[in-house]
Amino acid sequence: MLVLSRKKNESIMIGDHIEVKILSVDGDQVKLGIVAPRNVKVHRSEVFQAIQEQNKEALNTNVNILEQLKKK
Repeated sequence: MLVLSRKKNESIMIGDHIEVKILSVDGDQVKLGIVAPRNVKVHRSEVFQAIQEQNKEALNTNVNILEQLKKK
């Protein structure tokens, strides 16, 4: 893990196209702004985990159910 120190209004670059800006610092809360191309998905980690879980559940969908849905 790379650890960087930044102050308000400073930023870091990830590759050539992703910029992470420090917008504000209030106590133990930091507000970030992320500038990235539209094709780059940006999620909070808890949302990302939920998406991963939903994808795993979708993989376990019973094939018979899918066949039944096709018939309707």
